[in-house]
Amino acid sequence: MLKPWLGRAGVLMLPALPTLCALVTTAVLFIAFLLIQGQPAWQAGPLVFEGAFGSLFAWENTLMRAAPLMLTALCVALPARAGLIIIGGEGALVLGGLAAAVTPLWLPALPAWPMLIAMGVASMLAGGLWIGLSGWLRQKRGVNETIGSLLLSYIALAIFRHLVEGPLRDPNSLNKPSTPPLDSGYQIGVISDSFYVHWGLVAGIVACVLAWVLVRYSVIGFALRVVGGTPRTPRMLGLPVDRLVLLTCVLGGAAAGLAGMFEVSAVQGSANTALISGYGTAGILVAFAARHNPLAIIACAILLGGLEASGGLLQRRLGLPDATTLILQGMLFINLLAWETLTRRTGDWRLWLRGHWIAAPRAGLEEKGETSHG
Repeated sequence: MLKPWLGRAGVLMLPALPTLCALVTTAVLFIAFLLIQGQPAWQAGPLVFEGAFGSLFAWENTLMRAAPLMLTALCVALPARAGLIIIGGEGALVLGGLAAAVTPLWLPALPAWPMLIAMGVASMLAGGLWIGLSGWLRQKRGVNETIGSLLLSYIALAIFRHLVEGPLRDPNSLNKPSTPPLDSGYQIGVISDSFYVHWGLVAGIVACVLAWVLVRYSVIGFALRVVGGTPRTPRMLGLPVDRLVLLTCVLGGAAAGLAGMFEVSAVQGSANTALISGYGTAGILVAFAARHNPLAIIACAILLGGLEASGGLLQRRLGLPDATTLILQGMLFINLLAWETLTRRTGDWRLWLRGHWIAAPRAGLEEKGETSHG
C-alpha cells in the first residue's frame, strides 16, 4: 500500500524538484553571503520566516505583496504555454493602472460597482493590448518576443511618466506627481476589518485557478501544449498558431493590467510613480519558480511576497540594508535557471544511456537470436 502511494507522490513532486533544489542552494549561498560580511547568518533564516509568516501583521504584509505577483506571473506563464518568453509585465501593469485611474475622469458619474467594473475592463484592455503587441510583432514581423516585450516595457514606463507628470497631473500633487485622486467610493477596501488585505488577493487566486482550468482541461489548453512543444507540428495539424499566441499574450497582459488597477484603487489611490515598484519583474521570478503552473503560482507568489516583506525586519534586527532581499531574489532566480538547465541535461543523459546501454544490447541479443535461429 505504501510503495504505490510513494511512487505516485514522487511523480507529482518531480516537476517541483528543480524549484526545491533551487530554494536549498539559495539558502546555502545566502548564508555564505552573510558570513563573508561578518553578519550573524544563522539568525537571518528565522528572521525571514518571522517577518513573512510570524504574525498576523506579517501575513497581511506578505499577502498584500503576493496579490499583484500572482497576476504579473500569469503575464509570463500563459504565453510560456505557447513557447514564448514574455518579460514586459511591468509595462502592462503601469499602463493598466493608469487606464484605471483616468477612467472615472472620462466617464460620467456612476455608482461604485459599475465604475469599478469599467476600471477593471479598461486596465485589462490596456495591459492586454500592450502585451498582445509583443505577440503580434513576434508572429508577423519576426521580432524576438523577449527583446520586444522588454523594449515595449521601457516605452510603457516612459509614456506613463510623461502622462502622469504632464497632461494628466493633478495640480495639487506637488512633491509626488500623480493623477487626480480617486473618489472614496471608487477605492477598493480590505476583505475584513480583522484581515487587512485588499480584494486583489482574491482576484489573483481566482485568475490563477481559471488559468489552470484553461490550460489543463480545455481544448485551447491542449492546443497550446502542442504549439509550445514543437514549432512545425501545430501548422501541420492546421492549428491557428498566430491566434493562439496572440490569445495567450492578451490574456497575460490583461492579468498584469488588472494588477495595476488593484494597486491604484486599493493601495495608492491614484496613478503615480509608486506603481513602478518591480512587481512585473518579480512576476518573472514567480512564474519560473512555479514552472509556469498557474496553481503553483499562488504558492510561489506567497513565498516571494514573504521574502519581500521580511526586508524591514532584517534591517531592524541585523542592520542589513532593505535591498538584501533583492539579492536573495537574484540568487533564487540564478539557481532556478541553473537547476532547470541541469535537470534538462540529466534528462538528455538518461535518454543517451538508455539508448546506448539498454537498447543497443537488447538489439544485439535480438539479432543474435535471429542469426542462431536461422
